[in-house]
Amino acid sequence: MGNNEVRVLIADDKRSARQGLKALLARIPEIEVVGEAVNGQEAVELTAVHQPDVVLMDAQMPKMDGLEATRRIKSQWPAVKIIILTIHPQCRRQALAAGADAFLLKDGTTELLWNNVLQTKEKGDQKHEKLS
Repeated sequence: MGNNEVRVLIADDKRSARQGLKALLARIPEIEVVGEAVNGQEAVELTAVHQPDVVLMDAQMPKMDGLEATRRIKSQWPAVKIIILTIHPQCRRQALAAGADAFLLKDGTTELLWNNVLQTKEKGDQKHEKLS
């Protein structure tokens, strides 16, 4: 792995969503998917194991939702950047209050996802965009 690669953890309870995100991210050589979590608790655990640069976090998951997982990850690993993914635009304020570095809707473009993953590692931008 090169120093310029962005290490990404995907957290989503839907297998198809995880597979889709992984396939999209695989197109970018600078991005390495280091793990996949099926709930918020597992996202926290895998963050400890893999030390990702960026976590793509679904807002609504079983056992522990993405917002609580974001709070826990940020309290233990503040340098990890978290992008909340959701179909609910009204979650933006809650996501940012939980410590998310960016907020993306799941119905936008692939380029927004790529750009946000790459830029969030560098700047921690707080964005409200859409992704597909």
